[in-house]
Amino acid sequence: MKIIVAGCGKIGKSIVESLVVENHEILIIDNKPEIVEEITNIYDVMGICGNCADSDIVQEANASECDLYLAVTDSDELNMLSCFIAKRMGAKDTIARIRAPEYNDDSLAFMKDNLEISMPINPERLAARELFNILKFPHALKIETFVRRTMEITEVRLRDDSVLDGVKLMDIRERFKAQVLVCCVQRGEDVFIPAGDFVLRKGDRIGVTAPHEEMQRFFRATGFLQKQAKSVIILGGSRIAYYLAEMLIEIGVSVKIIDKDEKICEELGDALPQAVVIYGDGSEQELLLEEGIKDADAFIALTGSDETNILVSMFAMMNNVKKVISKVNRDEIAPMAARLGLDCIVSPKKMVSDVVLSYARALENSKGSNVETLYKLMDGNVEALEFNVREDASIINKPLKDLEFLKNTLIIGIVRGRKTITPSGNTVIQAGDRVVVITTNHGLGDISDILAK
Repeated sequence: MKIIVAGCGKIGKSIVESLVVENHEILIIDNKPEIVEEITNIYDVMGICGNCADSDIVQEANASECDLYLAVTDSDELNMLSCFIAKRMGAKDTIARIRAPEYNDDSLAFMKDNLEISMPINPERLAARELFNILKFPHALKIETFVRRTMEITEVRLRDDSVLDGVKLMDIRERFKAQVLVCCVQRGEDVFIPAGDFVLRKGDRIGVTAPHEEMQRFFRATGFLQKQAKSVIILGGSRIAYYLAEMLIEIGVSVKIIDKDEKICEELGDALPQAVVIYGDGSEQELLLEEGIKDADAFIALTGSDETNILVSMFAMMNNVKKVISKVNRDEIAPMAARLGLDCIVSPKKMVSDVVLSYARALENSKGSNVETLYKLMDGNVEALEFNVREDASIINKPLKDLEFLKNTLIIGIVRGRKTITPSGNTVIQAGDRVVVITTNHGLGDISDILAK
């Protein structure tokens, strides 16, 4: 497909990086020549230096012929205007980055309709939603849901004293009386889509899938289940902090936000009267201790500095905070943070690039099925995809045992109507099914792509 990305900061660059490996024809627009030069030198893309709200620049980029136009600059208004211009020139689909809290659901719906924006994306709200889900289930490192929330994949790490240490996957259902599937395992630098004879070891990071009730039964039996966080300290008064605090307050969680910018504290205090907002330097140990970090159920570091987030999160861990989460955007730092023991890391830019990649695949695909949702698991080494199976798909009406699948590819669930099916060798996929696949092979765009050629 022909894709234009307007605005190549952290978010835009991450999107370009994800789309390039899918072999799309990409052109970037940015008003900083050094950024255009850097990205066009690193990736096989074309570039134009200029203002993406300038109709001449958008026309020069051939927006009239593009399949997908993305505006992801730091300005919401610029993004909306740029998408509107591109759409008027003939761009088939447009995506705008819209971040400000004042653009609530009602105004977003209005702008989406009247500016003909195909999809607005808000990186901060996406990150806040993921954090919110994790705080509701603190045992999890990451939670992804599929097929209208009827299926989920939850990532956890096996502690040194885990009852799963030394257990074969084929024995889990009988031993713990729960219909779950361990669908992926990360052990050190290696990632596996494991077979039944695979033996789990302490330190493994595992992805578990099942209907919600079975998942809860499994985590209760294995000692993972923890109570929902009731008191949360957030370091950094960012937009993510605002969205997250709003979600947490709504379910009765006590929230304390610390920021060293007095103006930000005043704004948050006015916007979130039920939260406690502290003006001070949250990297100072004395302040954190004074504000009760030892008694908090969860600590979340959301400052603009990856290094600060990592260091203060480690201090929270030293003070036995049950759940510690850090925002880390730089790809080169995230693995270091994990090696230091910080399991729970969020990256807004990666979330956006995953959403865009899923949308692009769905647009491109016109064969037997569409990619409805796509998520990256195990630090991006594994993809989980949801396909909507059409009548002309080559995979339907054949028992799974008679099909040969790509290596490291597994069908982990089928939803037929309201029924969730855990597949076996005799299971037959039907038209209209929603099929969830997990794989280490990147770039799958159609359900038929999971078959060995």
